[in-house]
Amino acid sequence: MTSLALLFTLSAIGISETIYLIRARIAAEKPVCPIGEDCSVVLDSKYRKIFILPNDVLGFLAYVAIGILSAFLVIGIAPVPLWRFLQYLLVAVAAMLSFFFTFLQWRVIRAWCFWCLMSALTIWIMGIIILAGM
Repeated sequence: MTSLALLFTLSAIGISETIYLIRARIAAEKPVCPIGEDCSVVLDSKYRKIFILPNDVLGFLAYVAIGILSAFLVIGIAPVPLWRFLQYLLVAVAAMLSFFFTFLQWRVIRAWCFWCLMSALTIWIMGIIILAGM
């Protein structure tokens, strides 16, 4: 139960991060980059979209889905094994995409985005929680 509460909390943090980035993008504002370089270098790169959707929207949808699945599992809505599998799968795919995006920042774009790294860290912690709970 504690691991599900942590996953739910981390999904709320991820939702906040992505909403900030979506709002900044829609308003055509440069997001505040508290640590590192100019986040706009990464956020405005040609890699800002994958699977047709902007990465911030994709992240938002993933965090919302993880939060909903965590809530379903806490409440015990059937079919619990399906929700658990979907949550594991979603976190695994998101973690792999986060590794890919972090690699792009490091080796291809050669710039770091604080918000992108925070989102990746959030997803990776979710993965660790899931692995530790198995």
